[in-house]
Amino acid sequence: MHESDSTKSPTVPEPIAVIGMSCRLAQVKDPRAFWHMLREQRHGITEVPEDRWGPWADDLAETGARLGGFVDDVDHFDASFFGISPREAEMMDPQQRLTLELGWEALEDARLTPAALGRNRTGVFVGAISGDHAALVLRGGPALITQHTMTGVERGLIANRLSYHLDLHGPSMTVDAAQASSLVAVHVAVESLRSGECDVALAGGVHLNLSPESALAAARFGGLSPDGRSYTFDARANGFVRGEGGGLVLLKPLSRALEDGDHVYCVIRGSAVNNDGASEGLTRPDTDAQEEVLRHAYRRAGVDPSTVAYVELHGTGTPLGDPIEAAALGAAFGPAEQREGPLLVGSAKTNVGHLEGAAGITGLIKAALSIKHGELPASLNFEQPNPEIPFTELNLRVVREATAWPGSEGPRRAGVSAFGMGGTNCHVVLEQAPASTEAENDPAPVQEDPAPPVIPLLVSARDTDALSELATRLTDLTDHLPQDRDLTDLATALTTTRTLFEHRAVALTTDPTHATHTLTALANHQPHPDLVTGTADLTGPIAFVFPGQGSQWTGMAAQLLDTSPVFAQTMRACADALAPHIDWNLHDAVR
Repeated sequence: MHESDSTKSPTVPEPIAVIGMSCRLAQVKDPRAFWHMLREQRHGITEVPEDRWGPWADDLAETGARLGGFVDDVDHFDASFFGISPREAEMMDPQQRLTLELGWEALEDARLTPAALGRNRTGVFVGAISGDHAALVLRGGPALITQHTMTGVERGLIANRLSYHLDLHGPSMTVDAAQASSLVAVHVAVESLRSGECDVALAGGVHLNLSPESALAAARFGGLSPDGRSYTFDARANGFVRGEGGGLVLLKPLSRALEDGDHVYCVIRGSAVNNDGASEGLTRPDTDAQEEVLRHAYRRAGVDPSTVAYVELHGTGTPLGDPIEAAALGAAFGPAEQREGPLLVGSAKTNVGHLEGAAGITGLIKAALSIKHGELPASLNFEQPNPEIPFTELNLRVVREATAWPGSEGPRRAGVSAFGMGGTNCHVVLEQAPASTEAENDPAPVQEDPAPPVIPLLVSARDTDALSELATRLTDLTDHLPQDRDLTDLATALTTTRTLFEHRAVALTTDPTHATHTLTALANHQPHPDLVTGTADLTGPIAFVFPGQGSQWTGMAAQLLDTSPVFAQTMRACADALAPHIDWNLHDAVR
């Protein structure tokens, strides 16, 4: 490799904004919970659920497959929410069902509704490699095959079903590039956005370990850690531990995101994909190919690698893979004299296991959260450096404890790597969101008011149980909201950026503590003086009628007409609508 390989590209494509995200991981239900796990240095590795392997349990008891990062209740799914019949839902790959849930949650996180997207060109790109559900269904023989089997087991439907149920008309594809799949899906989504093929994109991956056959295959392949821990870059590195779950990010060109006032976690500056080619073995990583994909990603991004503080590793914790990945990083990111300090590295696999087809998106979400919060969580299980990795020579350092983002000049930058066992390598370059969006994301505390306003928090769901569950989730949010921060932003988001369903409740609140108490009552199906519940009729439009019973006076709206552009514009629209039906002027009447 030559030094010129790392120079900036003459034309740098527009950054892509990450405006929403969702994830479901071992003992983690959303990005907020994932961040708490990372900061608290916890992991989600447990014994396999009792109902997972069935009669194969004895065969797997003495292998690394007995431990893993398992998602709770993979068999639970609210089919009616998506308008799916129980019979069809039963035959659907749980990865399809999980993708539907993650897609909806990513839109909500971005404060968008499916209706807001309309029939625009929204793309869906989902990495997935597991065929466990198909194996289980087909193992049952002809009696289990129904009219829903084909759509239930086809892997392409993982992405297509999300496009169908949200009425999204952009590209829709399931990407299989082995363990690099979900990060490659992000790369493809970025390229689709930059080419104008789609306007918005959902990208990521899902992976569930449902079949004992696939668990035994992984064990006999020889890559699993016998003690169920990933010792990434540690001297004890002895294999990976399987994880499951998934994640999606919602992407939009940065210029559009800024114009629309979107919340931006970070931006994707560039990415690259390649393959090892005819290396020393089909499943053996190749240092040169990994180095080249890193250099290519930073050339395309127009980013000097020496300005990157952190890389989220593929980091499987295998004796073979870790030293190869370290050597490629050291070569691509330059010697010590070109950097302010060593390149910091870590791996989310030490927390939630190796999600295989969804491994890359897990690492990307971790890196995006780290950039947003300006903090690097510890990479677990690192005590003694791997003697096969010359850390000082390569100028690398594993993050052993939570630390503030290093450096003070320039935007925070990080890289994310994912490598497939067949030689596909992918790297994505992330950067801190522009300062203007960060200011919007963290508004200044409101001034104290001796008489705080009453703020309505509107909660809606398909049924009362879902209403209760949503209230529980909201209490976690309000419980951590500072007392000097009002609830207006939350109230606005609940009313204008979520799909409104028929079962509803309104919590009338004045501060975060009061909101928590009121929402707790709703969560527990209990009455509260500041809580109103009911069922809305969604069959017709809403009309506001002012009967004139109360204290009114001539000209009471005149000041609003002069001072509020929104009110004046609405009054003009009303006057124009009434004009054909009346012989008087609305503006003259209110003045």
